[in-house]
Amino acid sequence: MTRLELEGIEFAYADGPSVLAGASLAVGAGELVALAGANGSGKSTLLAIAAGLARPAAGRAAVDGRDVAHLAPRLRARTVALVPQGLRRWPEAGVRTFVAGGRYAHQRGLAGMTAEDEAAIDSALEQALVADLAEARLDRISGGQRQRVLVARALAQEAALLLVDEPTAALDPRHQLRVLEVLAGAAAAGAAVLFATHELHLAVQFAERLALIDGGAIVIDAATDTCLESGALEGVLGLTVGRWETTRGELAMPLPQREARPR
Repeated sequence: MTRLELEGIEFAYADGPSVLAGASLAVGAGELVALAGANGSGKSTLLAIAAGLARPAAGRAAVDGRDVAHLAPRLRARTVALVPQGLRRWPEAGVRTFVAGGRYAHQRGLAGMTAEDEAAIDSALEQALVADLAEARLDRISGGQRQRVLVARALAQEAALLLVDEPTAALDPRHQLRVLEVLAGAAAAGAAVLFATHELHLAVQFAERLALIDGGAIVIDAATDTCLESGALEGVLGLTVGRWETTRGELAMPLPQREARPR
């Protein structure tokens, strides 16, 4: 039962201001948690620290009680999968080959791909809706398609902890919903899932918990419904909540404060 624990995380970039100042958050197996905050609030940095890619100046990032930065690379890849917002440089590779790279931690020596590996890759491509792009080159597909390929690669890792940074930012509405469904499915299957987002209308539909970061710390960490009712979105993000009755029940939607009532 994997559990991520971020305790009192402090971080500042060289010659820059403090980004994180005592941020604490825990995500357990089976949970889907949304991390929200303004631009520059430290969401991406916190995910990088959770993945062991950055070291905090103070505090601790642990998975099942072990410092994630101290895990051996192969063990860490089996434990933690990170979906970044994008890559600075995309490799000259085909989509399937790139997604297959997520299986390296499961492979033994020079044995090559097993039937289990191939099945995991096929499943990941299907879930992320990129199976039709399997033979395409990364440099010849759109930004939104590449984002879904990153999700597929992380799914192929079959890691117990899934960290996702702005997974829907470059996607059209249909694929936004699909990616959130995939993350919800991963949590339902037992993974601990933490995703950073500005798409609060999606977060409130899928995430069971909402963590709001402000001033370098997690200032709200509560069930999504509690956040919607408590006025937390107003206080931290300058938003209010509109509500609509739909054929599927009540829909809550964050709105700018000047649009406090749905029309």
